[in-house]
Amino acid sequence: MSQNRLEQLYKFLEEDPNDSFTLYAIATELRSSDPQKAMEFYEKLLSEHERYVGTYYHAASLYAELGQNDMAEQTYKKGMLVSRQEGNMHAFAELQQAYNKFMGLDYEDE
Repeated sequence: MSQNRLEQLYKFLEEDPNDSFTLYAIATELRSSDPQKAMEFYEKLLSEHERYVGTYYHAASLYAELGQNDMAEQTYKKGMLVSRQEGNMHAFAELQQAYNKFMGLDYEDE
């Protein structure tokens, strides 16, 4: 991860604290180095920018990695609902596939 890039993103955030793309970019940058901090940014997106469909997949998989399976399940389900409402069927399909795999319903391997 580039520290400069993260610093730049934080500057963007200072200029526009409600920019969903900047919040998402920061969460993505932090994900491997500081998953808990990344989760804070994902959670801010989930609560304040619930129409930002890209968040759900990454937030849900991070919840699962952190062992918060109930939160992961809820986040996948909410993401499927929102993406369908938004007419974003690509995101819906990705979320559904990830959710099925998470729930052990992925039959493709058999």
